[in-house]
Amino acid sequence: MPNIKSAKKRVELSKVAYEKNKAEKTAMKTTLKKFEAAVAGGDRAVAESAYKQAVKVVDQAVIKGLLHKNNAARKKSSMTLKLNKLA
Repeated sequence: MPNIKSAKKRVELSKVAYEKNKAEKTAMKTTLKKFEAAVAGGDRAVAESAYKQAVKVVDQAVIKGLLHKNNAARKKSSMTLKLNKLA
């Protein structure tokens, strides 16, 4: 445990940031799973709306620093291919 006041503060702030990032990553993963379920269901209209939401969440994750931009591009590309195969 740190003894210096600023180090103690950093530990507390790190905990807060960790919990926030963890919650946001979990929400992102849930959205991606909803898209996967929509594609597995076979309904194109539901899959398209889930796709739009998933792309939005992935883009927000990049802005927040949760994902690298190339990782996000790979996820979006994969989702697009799955959506196009559904046609």
